[in-house]
Amino acid sequence: MILTTTSWPDGQTIPARHAAGRPDGDGVGFSDNLNPQLAWTGVPAGTKSLVLVCHDPDVPSRGDDVNQPDREVPADLPRVDFFHWVLVDLPPTVNEIAEGEFSRGFTARGKQGPATLHGARHGLNDYTGWFAGNADMAGDYFGYDGPFPPFNDSLLHHYVFTLYAVDVARLPVEGRFTGAQVRQALQGHVLAEARLSGTYTLNRRLRGQG
Repeated sequence: MILTTTSWPDGQTIPARHAAGRPDGDGVGFSDNLNPQLAWTGVPAGTKSLVLVCHDPDVPSRGDDVNQPDREVPADLPRVDFFHWVLVDLPPTVNEIAEGEFSRGFTARGKQGPATLHGARHGLNDYTGWFAGNADMAGDYFGYDGPFPPFNDSLLHHYVFTLYAVDVARLPVEGRFTGAQVRQALQGHVLAEARLSGTYTLNRRLRGQG
């Protein structure tokens, strides 16, 4: 399979309109949070459904230095995965997702789910855990919410979109399922997969602004 987007060249900078956060004066604020356009070809025979996952493997494993204006998060700090989009049960007859089809703007307390367009289901993204202790933002964050890396992270973040062709029409996950649960459920069911990636940072130094 081949996965493509018209929104940015594979491996290059993701436009701010697809991010949850963007530069705002001397600080940062919420962005347009539009899901990117995605298209694919080469879905193999026998595919019963498609699964789409977007994750950032570059998230700091500790939050001590995150978003502190007097220092940067060290580049050598161990990193962990952060899921930005988990979409399952997409019919194999679908071969494109339009820009903004699943997400337009950042919704405090999260978008509704798991049911979504095309009869598919959304899982929880990891903003669910990130905002869990925030009285104004806590909730179940279903669907796509884009990049919003720490503004002081010295490491450029990478966002990996992976499309899986699977041999079951309904992936064996239920309720408020997560990206980690989907990874587990995919085992033994993947017929093919395709990836594309992009980068994003809010660090003024890395953006050449300071």
